[in-house]
Amino acid sequence: MSAAATALTIVVVVALVLVRQFRTERLAADRKWWVLPVILGVVAVRNGSLTDPHHTTGSVVLLAVGLLVSAGIGVGWAYTTRLWVDEQGDAWTKGTAATVGTWLAGIATRAGILGIGLAVGIHLGSSSLMLGFAVSLLVRSGLLMLRADRERSAYVGPVAQPVWEDHR
Repeated sequence: MSAAATALTIVVVVALVLVRQFRTERLAADRKWWVLPVILGVVAVRNGSLTDPHHTTGSVVLLAVGLLVSAGIGVGWAYTTRLWVDEQGDAWTKGTAATVGTWLAGIATRAGILGIGLAVGIHLGSSSLMLGFAVSLLVRSGLLMLRADRERSAYVGPVAQPVWEDHR
């Protein structure tokens, strides 16, 4: 995949995820939440432009730091997302203002990592961004599914009113 196609793929997937993140969405327990991040990760790795061939050690270090930051962004993203269970026991999510802050901090941090690389002459490929986004998405989705399972198991259903409150 060319650099332009990789960049376009990143933009389209980020736009799709952003739109879905900030509208109310039901989490299906049987949903294959890991499929999109795995596909993105495989495409990023297969592309072969994860590291700078002229600065292998430095680019691997920057890539590793970027992936750790991406995992942290996924954690922040998952825990700033509002999650609740309705009367039927279905889990629902919606991004919050803190989620916007997590996105902005993530973008700034990733830009900082790329800037450090460029300052020392290391050019990470667009595939490193795609792999980082895949890691963030995988961590976020996995943690949301864990949170949803915990909320569903704690949910006991609507609480019935005591009999004496039924009479006015």
